[in-house]
Amino acid sequence: MTAERWRRSLTQMGYAVKTVSSQSLDANVLSREIADFRPDVIHAHHALKAGALLLEKPIKEAIGSIPFVLSPAGTDINQDQASEGILKTFLNVCRASRRIITQSPWMLKRTRDLLPGMEDRIVYVSKAFLWQGDESADLREAHDCRSEDFVFFLPAGIRPVKGNLECLKWLEKVYQVRPRVRAVFAGPALDEVYANRFEDEIRRLSAFARWIPRIPPAAMRSAYESADLVLNASVSEGLSNTLLEAIAAGRPILASDIPGNRWPVMGNNNERPCGYLFDLRNPGDFIRKSVRLIDDDGLRKEFAEACLARAAGLPTPDDEAAGLEQVYRSVL
Repeated sequence: MTAERWRRSLTQMGYAVKTVSSQSLDANVLSREIADFRPDVIHAHHALKAGALLLEKPIKEAIGSIPFVLSPAGTDINQDQASEGILKTFLNVCRASRRIITQSPWMLKRTRDLLPGMEDRIVYVSKAFLWQGDESADLREAHDCRSEDFVFFLPAGIRPVKGNLECLKWLEKVYQVRPRVRAVFAGPALDEVYANRFEDEIRRLSAFARWIPRIPPAAMRSAYESADLVLNASVSEGLSNTLLEAIAAGRPILASDIPGNRWPVMGNNNERPCGYLFDLRNPGDFIRKSVRLIDDDGLRKEFAEACLARAAGLPTPDDEAAGLEQVYRSVL
């Protein structure tokens, strides 16, 4: 979602942009892509998944003197439990990059703490959101919901860092005390072992839970608007696209209390909260706050109004692209 938002905005500004997925990407293939496209600047989005590729010998040779900038992901900068090898790779990618882009105040501080001596190359570009179309994806219809049913929506790829499986098990407890609860999980399987376990549990809990592996990007706005509440159960985030999109759609949020989630949910200073944060170590906290949100229509309305007020002040994709352009020009 992020790369596509950048691509669209920069293309509209007149730049030629080519995006290449790093997943299962062969170094020789990427070398040919670089040689054929002949970019002025390369942007690696995610240090370990994309940036590390740029350090491989055939790619380094193809790059030559072309500068590259890096935008680390939340999983890059939350390295407290990382192995020595992973941390070394992350640091090597950061040292090789000309600029390191962060997109939330917390990520800016965290990145500076992780990279002493590199503060001069760390820059902040405000993050935007973008609806990519107006196709329909009615979660209530997909789940055969009744009018009185309450729909939780967790959009995220199925992998341990997103907490999909754990959240499903907590929602089972909520369902036991509020049987009108329905849950929709949407996102591709990104970790085979974890996704298999998740699919087994979804099958067991099919009375209230569904998994949609893919919702087209152009239909995401419709999906959010058909839900009653948006969930985030991640153990690590930078600044989640899905939380910004939930805010833009005016949907209350229940999210894990981690540094990357605190600003989008709770706001700054005088901003009203857009939902609740819950303690990942305490399933009871998740269950209590879920029940409160299900039962209190007025509370949900307050959070929804706060979401729309916050969305009005978010940067536009054009603002974000202008920030990227400034970074790119600074390294040329």
